[in-house]
Order: sequence, then C-alpha cells, then structure tokens
Amino acid sequence: MLDIQFIRDNRELVEQSAAAKGTKVDISKLLAADEQRRKLIAEIETLRADRNNLASNGPAASPSAENIEKGKDLKKNIAEKQAALEPVEAEFNELLKDIPNVIPDDTPAGGEEANQPIKQWGEAEKKSVLDHVTWGEKRDLIDFERGAKVAGAKFYYLKGGLVELELAVFQFGLTLATKYGFMPMTVPHMVNSRIASGTGFLPRGEEAQIYKIVDQDLNLIATAEMPLTGYHADEIIDVAKPLLYVGLSPAYRVEAGAYGKHSKGLFRVHQFNKLELYIFCQPEASEQLHQDLIELEEEFCQALEIPYQLTRIAAGDLGAPAYKKFDIEYWSPVDGAYRELMSCSNVTDYQARRLNIRYRTPEGKTAYVHTLNGTAAAFSRVAIAMIENHQQKDGKLAIPKALQAFMGGKTQI
Repeated sequence: MLDIQFIRDNRELVEQSAAAKGTKVDISKLLAADEQRRKLIAEIETLRADRNNLASNGPAASPSAENIEKGKDLKKNIAEKQAALEPVEAEFNELLKDIPNVIPDDTPAGGEEANQPIKQWGEAEKKSVLDHVTWGEKRDLIDFERGAKVAGAKFYYLKGGLVELELAVFQFGLTLATKYGFMPMTVPHMVNSRIASGTGFLPRGEEAQIYKIVDQDLNLIATAEMPLTGYHADEIIDVAKPLLYVGLSPAYRVEAGAYGKHSKGLFRVHQFNKLELYIFCQPEASEQLHQDLIELEEEFCQALEIPYQLTRIAAGDLGAPAYKKFDIEYWSPVDGAYRELMSCSNVTDYQARRLNIRYRTPEGKTAYVHTLNGTAAAFSRVAIAMIENHQQKDGKLAIPKALQAFMGGKTQI
C-alpha cells in the first residue's frame, strides 16, 4: 500500500494512477477517514497526558476525592474515544489497502491492447507444426482426459520425456539464477490471508482467484512470490546488499473467467510448476535491479532458443501492486503471434508496507524496502514454446544444447 502522507501530498498523482489502472478509488473518503482518525488519536493522547499529569502532580498521600473522580472521568473518556477510533481505523485501513501503486509518467496508457513491444529476439516465422496438445497426446506425453477424470477440467498429466524436460528446465534455471547470486528456496505451498492480501493476491471481492482452504486461514499459493514476500514480514532486514531468492514451487490458480483467452491446453491451467525470482533491496537500487532481472529472463530464453519479444506493460494491464512491469512473450508459430511467457515487476515499497518489511538507513532510521519479482520459468508455458519452436521434420522435439547436460546427454524427445 502507499504511504498516507504520500497520498496527502500527491492526491492528483494517486488518483490519476488509479484511473489509468482502471481502479475506482475514493480518495476523498480515505482522507476524511484519515482526518477523523488523526483527530481521535490526538484527543486520546491529550486525555492520556492529562491523566498522567494528574497522577504525577497529586499529593504523595492518598489522592483527594476530587482527583479520584477526575481520574475516573479521564479513564472513561479515553475508553470512549478508543471505542470510537476502532471503526474509523478499520475503515481507514481498508480504504488505504484498496489504493493501487502509482506508475511512472512514461507508462503506456490503455489496457492490454496498448502494451508496447520493446525488442525482439530470434526468428518469428509462421510454420507448419503441430500444436502442443496434438503433439503431446500423439506421443502419450500429455494427458488432459485423465487429468479431468481425476481432478476436473484444466488439470493434466505430463509423462515420460516431458517430465525429464521439466526437471532439466528447472535445474538449468536454478543453475543460471545461482550464478547471479540468487539463493534457491523451496517454500510453503499455502499462506495465510494476511500474506496473500499483503502481496496483493487477495483483493476484496476477488477472493475466488486463488484457492482457499475451507475453515482454515490458508490459501494455496498462486506463485512462490507470495511465501517469498512473507519470508521477511515484520522484520528489519539488512539490504546493504540486495537479498536475492529463487523459489521453486507449484502454482495453483482458479483462473476464473479466463477460459476464452488462449486457454487451449497448457497455456491456462489450474496447477503448474514454477521458478520465481524475488529481490528485497534499498529503494535507490530497484530500478537497476529491475533491468537486471529482465536481462536474466532474456538470457534464459536465449539459452533455450525460444524466439521472444520484450513488452512494456500498459497501465490498465498492470494490477494493483506493480509500479512498472515487463513481459517476455514467446513466438507461437501455431498462432502466428506472441504469447505471454514470463513477467517481471518492480513493486517498489507497496508490498513491504503491507507486510511491514523494513531496513535501517545510514542515519539509523527505519524505512520500507523495495521488492521485485520475476518469472524464471513456468513450465506449462515453457513447454508450449519449446514444442512449437523445436519440432523437427520427423516430429521429434530437439533439446537445446543448454539443457542436454541435464537430460543425460539426450538431444531429442
């Protein structure tokens, strides 16, 4: 969330950023609750000071009946003010949580259609290849029918060579990330609602986007970003050198309302395995680290010989937490178009404020860290990109050289 003082000082910017993201906010209502909250807090502090003065300035012997009555009145007034403050504080906090992060001035305006391609790499040519579902089912390497029988639509089995390929992709991804100083981590597959909300994955009215555990304050993670963010919740951490983590986990997503959008096969599924890059850093370092994350993702794609384009995400497609975001989109020979493969976001201090993650400045004060996240590899989409782009004339799948060492020297599936 944003700093309330920042909102007071930059109301127009906050309103414009929210409007650009397509988020309805009521800044007037928030600032009115803020003013009422501050007024009540000031009144409570004044009453407490009066009560302390009464206690410290009274006679050493037993207090007079008059002072006893004054003390009782002050105690009663404090209790009444605190009771009045509670609903105001609750309303203020809910309104503040609904305010999305601001965006840079150069953010493209508009929704998904306004996303701006920045660069391309590799040959983007439309060629006659099998789509990944047809290719996988023909070789008994993907089974959606039995996945639906066991768990429902959009669940699946991977088999044989595709399982070996998945493990090779993750091993390569971990090797690449650790080369740049990222610490590999496995993470809890569930988080409580505070962590889910703090990372921006449990906004009000959209709870159905992630799976909840009935009768427990637990949610299945949509990405390792959620438990990685929560790892340092309520801590003061040392980020003189940025903290770099790479988390390996499943991702569970309801994907409500998403079935019409490139939904065939593995592109949008309820469960997939994923490597997630995550950084905690000082504010002045986050812009450069964002570029470093993008370069790491590009290096991964180039090593896997996946043609792609780098795209700057427009305001209306950003989501609440992101300040700035880029997507890497793989070239689909089947569709003759680029499709989302991975993303990379600078979230500034938005998540850190919600989860109270701070560092000490050189002056000894505490301030909120900046956080960044990026997809190292979501195999469901990496599989599509590789199957479509690496099919040979005989129908076999060529294994990129970077992965062969992790597949026992195999050169094809």
